Amino acid sequence: MLSRQASHALKALLELAGDPQRWCSTHALATAQHLPEPMLEQLLLQLRRAGVLEARRGRSGGYRLLRPASGITAAEVMAALNHPFQLSASPIDQLGAGGAAEPEPAASAQVTAALERRLHQALLRTLRDVTLEDLLFDLRSAEAAQASAGGLLLG
Repeated sequence: MLSRQASHALKALLELAGDPQRWCSTHALATAQHLPEPMLEQLLLQLRRAGVLEARRGRSGGYRLLRPASGITAAEVMAALNHPFQLSASPIDQLGAGGAAEPEPAASAQVTAALERRLHQALLRTLRDVTLEDLLFDLRSAEAAQASAGGLLLG
């Protein structure tokens, strides 16, 4: 469901969220997360323009979060990347324009289109509710589970 760009951007943001005061170069982020550096540079620039990251030039420069991870939502990241979330064709497109030339859609088509709208709304609601801090907690839980037989933390 996430594009490759969105996935790469989130991985880089999680790396930055792990130590929010540290400036991190594109090269260091790409290396740490095994991401293609040229693509990552473009994603980081988009995130900077959108006010998610700040950048500093120079030897000790790089990128870091502009705001706390708790204030950055997945929806904001997707918007910064111009990532249009669609489950499939728009439910309205599936029903047609509704003009006189088109026949009335079957009841089953109306029901499935309504379901598509509900799924789309739920997805958008989730993206607005999930913060980078939530994803960082999930990341740390997954890392803890891999490091020991203790299992995942639930939160």
